[in-house]
Amino acid sequence: MKSRPVGFTLVELIVSMGIMAILATLILFASNRWIDRGRSVACISNLRNLGVALQSYLGDHQQKMPAIAAGRASKDEDVPVIDTVLLEYAGSAKAFACPADRALAARTGTSYYWNSAMSSQNLLTLNFLNFVQDATKIPLLCDKEGWHVNTEHNVNFLYADGHVAQELSIFTTP
Repeated sequence: MKSRPVGFTLVELIVSMGIMAILATLILFASNRWIDRGRSVACISNLRNLGVALQSYLGDHQQKMPAIAAGRASKDEDVPVIDTVLLEYAGSAKAFACPADRALAARTGTSYYWNSAMSSQNLLTLNFLNFVQDATKIPLLCDKEGWHVNTEHNVNFLYADGHVAQELSIFTTP
């Protein structure tokens, strides 16, 4: 009686390696989605913190929105923007950088655009596009780009009432 050699056959090894490669690909894909989702959640947290910083600013300035530009092309530009005006209220320059932003915040100072139509308006009488007066529908800050690719909407928004959402809802109900 012949005894079978101990070990795996070549076919068994190839099949096992194929299964492991498929599993590794699935795990890598799933982990990238969760990492991207985590960055989106950290971005939402940054926007909430900037909303709190803005509320502190408004308290010091008779509820008047800052008169600032939407953004700037480079930190070298001497223009009042969200990251220069709210820095003392935000506490750290890190609050102005979305974790999914790889380069834009380093070059321009922030990952977020300011809705410059709100500049110098009073918080209590905000008017957007001459017909939107509901603070829950007036966006103040948003991501400069759609960095959050593994979420339903690629951009996060901070609204005038302080809530943050991943959906632009100017004319719709949330």
